[in-house]
Amino acid sequence: MIDSRIRLRHLGAFLEVVQLGSVAAAANALAVTQPAVSKTLRELEDMLGVRLFDRSARSLALSAAGEVFLRHAEASMSALRRGIDSVRSRESQPVLRIGVLPTASARTMPEAMKLLKSLQFKPVLRIVTGDNDVLLGQLRSGELDLVVGRFAGPERMTGLSFEQLYSEPLAFVVRSEHPARDGVFDLRRLSDYTVLMPPPRSVIRPTVDAFLTANGVAEIHDQIETVSMAFGRRYVRISDAIWIISTGVVAEDLSLGLLALLEVDMRDTQGPVGITTRAGEIDADPSLAVVAQALRAASAPYRPGESG
Repeated sequence: MIDSRIRLRHLGAFLEVVQLGSVAAAANALAVTQPAVSKTLRELEDMLGVRLFDRSARSLALSAAGEVFLRHAEASMSALRRGIDSVRSRESQPVLRIGVLPTASARTMPEAMKLLKSLQFKPVLRIVTGDNDVLLGQLRSGELDLVVGRFAGPERMTGLSFEQLYSEPLAFVVRSEHPARDGVFDLRRLSDYTVLMPPPRSVIRPTVDAFLTANGVAEIHDQIETVSMAFGRRYVRISDAIWIISTGVVAEDLSLGLLALLEVDMRDTQGPVGITTRAGEIDADPSLAVVAQALRAASAPYRPGESG
């Protein structure tokens, strides 16, 4: 029997703390005080009779019981959101909310949407972009139905499911007439230029850092951190800056000759791009299954051995 004392505020506080990694950040997001969030968590733990977080660790981490409860709390909140949306949309078209990282928004997603429109797909498609952690948090809470982008890593995938569509490497991108396009690029020359870098919490930043470290680049002093496609594309075209970015983000610019690649061996930066959903939801939702199939079809040209 469900404990009638458990309220939405308990689940909301729990999920916000898990998503943001701290009580203070959750309190700020919920517009309440930190003691109020701590009290709500203690109430939830008392009602469940278990500790949801391991407070012995230096950082706030879920306990084994917390990991189990997380899956059910996310599913409950997601089901509630879908129920509310279903009632609200009875007199209008249903809405599917899709989060897209830059690597997919410039390549896979437009082709998939074109295919869906040709099939006269009925639900309204709402496409949003953002930081990977933000999109995954919105997916967990039910604000998004599906996320397309790079694999976030096993540690961030509790309660989620990832299906790889294809792999793509990172690239060093510059304007077509860049002075460094004079042969194989020596990475020690990065110190001569401004470098556009993904922010620390972005999904590709660990790959960038590992690649630079492995190639003897300890630190980049002149850098701009950005996830903005519009800014990156424009700034690189009007300056000698070097942009480290997924190839999918700039694929069209490269094909049109608006941007170019520096000659650097980037095979070690290959990363999976695919579909992330809440576990089991593609099988349970026919509309999501149709979107997933369109994404698979749109990704076929980027998989080895397949063509459009």
